[in-house]
Amino acid sequence: MYGSSPNSMTANGSDSKKQRLDESPPSRVLHIRKLPNEVSETEVIALGLPFGKVTNILMLKGKNQAFLELGTEEAAVTMVNYYTAVTPQVRNTPVFIQYSNHKELKTDSALNQRAQAVLQAVSAVQDGSSPSSDPGVLDLTPPPSPVLRIIIDNMFYPVTLDVLQQIFSKFGTVMKIITFTKNNQFQALLQFSDPVNAQQAKLSLDGQNIYNSCCTLRIDFSKLVNVNVKYNNDKSRDYTRPDLPTGDGESTNKDHSLLGTPSGALASYSSGGGYSSSLSLSQGGGAISPLSAAAAAAAAAGRVALSGSGVSGVLLASNLNEEMVTPQSLFTLFGVYGDVQRVKILYNKKDSALIQLSDGNQAQLAMSHLNGQKVFGKVMRVTLSKHQTVALPREGLDDQLLTKDFSGSPLHRFKKPGSKNFQNIFPPSATLHLSNIRDGVGEDDLRLLFSNSGGTVKAFKFFQDRKMALIQMSSVEEGIQALMDLHNYDMGGNHHLKVSFSKSTI
Repeated sequence: MYGSSPNSMTANGSDSKKQRLDESPPSRVLHIRKLPNEVSETEVIALGLPFGKVTNILMLKGKNQAFLELGTEEAAVTMVNYYTAVTPQVRNTPVFIQYSNHKELKTDSALNQRAQAVLQAVSAVQDGSSPSSDPGVLDLTPPPSPVLRIIIDNMFYPVTLDVLQQIFSKFGTVMKIITFTKNNQFQALLQFSDPVNAQQAKLSLDGQNIYNSCCTLRIDFSKLVNVNVKYNNDKSRDYTRPDLPTGDGESTNKDHSLLGTPSGALASYSSGGGYSSSLSLSQGGGAISPLSAAAAAAAAAGRVALSGSGVSGVLLASNLNEEMVTPQSLFTLFGVYGDVQRVKILYNKKDSALIQLSDGNQAQLAMSHLNGQKVFGKVMRVTLSKHQTVALPREGLDDQLLTKDFSGSPLHRFKKPGSKNFQNIFPPSATLHLSNIRDGVGEDDLRLLFSNSGGTVKAFKFFQDRKMALIQMSSVEEGIQALMDLHNYDMGGNHHLKVSFSKSTI
């Protein structure tokens, strides 16, 4: 599908073009080529949505090209880096993305009216408000629910819960999934932590095929706002509650309350007002193992890195600043997205490190948020490692302290099942959320503390109780640096400052 060698899977299809891509300086305007005929503005915008705000678009329909402008250069860099590893696709056709020579898009509003209306509608959804543009362009009222109902047409291959988690987690944190068969169709309810993520996933994936020319996703908002999962198994899973029992397969599927549905919410699913009692997969034998299915699904969706949640939780981070990086700094940064167990900076290649998280889902989440981010002045690459675990050195052999075991750390954010932290996972940001602030510590103290981490504090806001605050640095890179330096900072009196990335701005 992508040529014979895996190395040819660059965002531009060939090495010579890749070099040219690397030579053009980063810009927040991206040039997209080889788009299929009849492609819509929405489909092009959807390529950029997972990476940040899309601020302008220019379609060159006769040439099968488009220009897409993102809100920040950092978002554009993340997008290009991501699609260098995973071939971007529109309507099952590989497309080519590179930085444009333009630093911003100046578009003639009369010619570009439709595109502007679509953009306005999409950004209204991202901001959570209702669009002021003509709603006839796109049905984009504020997203009604974080829960999507997914129906899969033409299901010639089995689609597993892991495949769905894989594809949808590119758009945000997937919290819960339930799968079932109804009217001989495989269906799922999938809950994001935020309705806006559900909206973006629906915009990008509705009508897409998971595999080549089969397994078509049909996506609607569910009338439910919360899915109640009782068991973690291959039919249902609550990613915020790893402690749930597995149940014994068959008997759990007869239990209607599994779906936690409020009364009246079922009408849209079936005329009988309820689900069929059997929630089993229609193709029990499973022609593909979940791992290869997830990999194929990921490749076809062109949205996610190639792995399934059956993979190990070990990541390889490379292009690190070897003068600055420590196991502790990587533990703190990757610990935003999962519980880091071990970190090993490679002895013969000190700009690279292995990071072991609790499971493949956490590794996936960390990779999708951190690959392409600037850390200690260098753009970090994050990929899945072939290692299953990070080995500890024999006693006395690690005299440079390159390996550290964090398995017993009290700083793991996701140890507690159902913890609020699962709902507060956001991409790296210039604005940080501070909590556990000690009584008597004022704005000036915190501004000073954060400017000492080498950045510039742009804005600050206390929450009412003064135990929490938002602080805005001047760039995402400074936000990352401050989080690594100051998360768990001892403020005295056994008060350790907690620092997280925030989706808010001040």
